[in-house]
Amino acid sequence: MTGISVRPVTGREHGVFLRMPEALYRGDPHWVPPLMLAEKERLSAKKNPFLARVAHQKFIAWRDGKAVGRVMAVDDPRHNEIHGDNLAFFGFFEATDGEVAAALLETLEEWARNLGRDAVRGPANPSLNDTCGLLVDGFDDDPMMMMPYNPEVYAEWIEGAGYTKAKDLYAWTVDLTQGINKRSRRILQRMQERLDPAPVVRQLSKANFKEDIFTIRDIFVRCWSDNWGFVPPTEEEFWHSAKDMKLILDWNMALMMEIEGRPVAFSLSLSDLHQVYKRIGGRLLPFGLLKLLRRRRYMNRGRMMLLGVLPEHRNKGLELKLIADAMESSATIGWQSGECSWTLEDNDGVSKAIRLIGGEHYKTYRIYEKRLP
Repeated sequence: MTGISVRPVTGREHGVFLRMPEALYRGDPHWVPPLMLAEKERLSAKKNPFLARVAHQKFIAWRDGKAVGRVMAVDDPRHNEIHGDNLAFFGFFEATDGEVAAALLETLEEWARNLGRDAVRGPANPSLNDTCGLLVDGFDDDPMMMMPYNPEVYAEWIEGAGYTKAKDLYAWTVDLTQGINKRSRRILQRMQERLDPAPVVRQLSKANFKEDIFTIRDIFVRCWSDNWGFVPPTEEEFWHSAKDMKLILDWNMALMMEIEGRPVAFSLSLSDLHQVYKRIGGRLLPFGLLKLLRRRRYMNRGRMMLLGVLPEHRNKGLELKLIADAMESSATIGWQSGECSWTLEDNDGVSKAIRLIGGEHYKTYRIYEKRLP
């Protein structure tokens, strides 16, 4: 590691940390530059309520005065309390070569040890409720909105530093040009004949958006409470994400399901704004804002990022009903393909439902972990 120095970020170096991927990924046909204003907010403890409540530190690796890598170390006491762990997380990992990667990981491990932690897990950018995982399979396509991307060699470097798989996350692709398949339609028909009262699906309310969002949070927390690694976002964290999402939401892709007026399920899908970000280079000026406002003409795919059915209403076909309604709505905004992501590798129920509607597992993201000596 001759000539490599890893230091905490200070002052104007926050901008270096933010912009580092631009240089590292130049020429990569599948890298999508993030919207810089949003990325700056995500990395700021003043703007991001998650970072405001956790201990964290950004590090940059330097060689001969040039920034050659970065990583963020994160310590979330709520995770450790909920799951009985004693670990810290890492995220926003980038490196130019294996030596830089090793130096960054050694530094964050020492940071974790100084807090008394006995393991490190990641990538989480900055949490599992945000973008997370290292892409290990499926490098021949651009990442979907709010999904990460990285060079294939990163897995080799991280594993070479002693990290092993903690959990794999799956992304599924769905062809939307043919609509829902015959088998799914037959199951839906039988479900509708059997359910009384029948479920009603509606769009989220623009007038009562905040009320609907906190209803979704309640369902989200109940549905995900037993999931591996899940930490319920605080109301402030959830509302912060929802406010940002509201600016880019296609309302016919934000669905609430009710039975006798009581919310029992929801789904949330986003158009793939990465198709726009790639055109504007992640910057709104001078012409990026205009393209963002005209985004529908550039987008032909999207991502179903959340779908939850309350436990007492599962195994009735409600998941399939929500997926079918979302697929039907997607045709109205020109989607030709969709992604369901991410799902846990061992969530067999969700995997079965996605396969039923014709979904194919096409990308894998890995969460790594290392026990600290």
